[in-house]
Amino acid sequence: MKLHVLPARAGLSVTSTALAVTWAALATLAGHGVALAQGAAANVEAGQARAQAVCAACHGANGVSIADNIPNLAGQRVAYLEAQLRAFKAGTRKAASMNALAAQLSPADISDVAAFFGGLAPANVAQKSEPLPQLAKTEVTFPEGYRSTFRMYQTVNRADINQVRYLYANPVALQAAREGRPLPAGSVLLLEQWAAKLGADGKPVVGADGFYQPDRFVAYAVMASGSGWGAGFPEMLRNGDWNYAVFGPDMKRRTAANQADCLGCHKPLDKANYLFSNDALATVAKR
Repeated sequence: MKLHVLPARAGLSVTSTALAVTWAALATLAGHGVALAQGAAANVEAGQARAQAVCAACHGANGVSIADNIPNLAGQRVAYLEAQLRAFKAGTRKAASMNALAAQLSPADISDVAAFFGGLAPANVAQKSEPLPQLAKTEVTFPEGYRSTFRMYQTVNRADINQVRYLYANPVALQAAREGRPLPAGSVLLLEQWAAKLGADGKPVVGADGFYQPDRFVAYAVMASGSGWGAGFPEMLRNGDWNYAVFGPDMKRRTAANQADCLGCHKPLDKANYLFSNDALATVAKR
């Protein structure tokens, strides 16, 4: 590099010492710049810890997902992963469980997780990861005879999937809701999922009460709470001590159902007993 040194004038003296000081100052500034850049860089180890504690529930500890309908993240572009997580956090991209989880991530968390997954070798599309052991296990059992002991407290049309759903609560949950207390251990809620009867136009047939007429039973979804049941769950997913399970028409648990989906979806409802139907439950319980 050729240096052009200005001649001394108007009392200004340019010496080798002055040039040395100038270069030293520039070097110091450059050093600060490097340090700042390193400080702002993603922490891959922190991203790995976060991913293996939470993201692994669906996307696998090494970015290989647990199911065909969940994308692999290993080797994905870092900028793309960051953009998607920011969109989930802002709510501009919709997916209930991802919106709930991303809302808990800081900007640094997003950079760290994206850097971790982006730095992994791309996954073989045929591979699958096992669910996290603590989430694969549930304490929920099917509440046999619920129709004679539980109370139905809400009916819901699901226009997006042509279903009608019936929600039931056990006496423990009803008593607490009646008294305005948080639902305690021993609370059980059950949801019946029915495919709606379709008319000749392919649309659900609506009864006089405004709800779809049921046609074919699909599944049961059950949530129950017990002392310490949530202790082993990642904090970002934990719903107090609630556990979830899905049962088929034969009342046998569907082990392929991912409890993490339920936990993530209900997570933002911590002020409402983790229930989407909390207000309806309270209203019916007080009648």
